[in-house]
Order: sequence, then C-alpha cells, then structure tokens
Amino acid sequence: MKIRAFEIEDQNAVIELWKACGLVVPWNDPVKDIARKLKVDADLFLVGESNREIVASVMAGYDGHRGWINYLAVSPQHQRKGYARKIMQFVEHRIELKGCPKINLMIRATNREAAEFYQAIGYDIETSIGLARTLHEGGGYL
Repeated sequence: MKIRAFEIEDQNAVIELWKACGLVVPWNDPVKDIARKLKVDADLFLVGESNREIVASVMAGYDGHRGWINYLAVSPQHQRKGYARKIMQFVEHRIELKGCPKINLMIRATNREAAEFYQAIGYDIETSIGLARTLHEGGGYL
C-alpha cells in the first residue's frame, strides 16, 4: 500500500470507503467534513492506495496541545493486511514532527473491534468522559 496526501479527486472514493466501513452517519456530512479538513492541517489527511484503488484513509489533526485521529478506515476487502497499522504509523510520525506530545481519538463505545485494534498498536483506554457541543448544523458528533 502506498500512502499519500488526500487530493480532492479522491473525495468520492474516500466517502465510499467510509460508507463501506460504517463511518458515515446521518449527523456527519462527509463532504462538509472533508471541506473543513482541507482548510486545516490538510497534510494530515492521508489515503492508502493499492493497485490504484483507495483502500485506506485517516484524517488527523494537531491543535497545539493534542493530536487527534478521525476517519481511520480500511476497505473490508483489505483488512487484516497491516494497512491500518501502516497508515497510523505514518500519520503519527507526521503529527509528532509538528511537536505533538500525545494523540487522542474517540470511537463509538459499541465498536469493540476498533478498541481492540487501537489497544494492539499501543493506545490505552482512558477514563475521561467525552463531551461535545454542536456549534452549527452539520457539526456532527459521535
């Protein structure tokens, strides 16, 4: 798998990937999420390609205090090949180069498989409580 920065021509394929992985929910508009991401830390929005097909993605950010991971996805047909680990290592390195000391992420409490994956690559479950406030329509939440 080759990892590279997201390009706008990738949008439809990435959204289809997210849908195949169950990441698109009614309260998050993926087109708006992509547009917002491209305005901030666009270099932390990555895709993985295999045979010219987008098979993985990750959208990350760094706010000056913590790094964040969103939209990690690997095509169901390409899972269990190490692609998620590979793209995570790549984006973690990019975040670390920005001076980030710690990366956080949130997953749905029902997504046990994701929790197991993240724990296997060194992430710990913390006892924090996540809170959110939607500032405008389409702001989304988990």
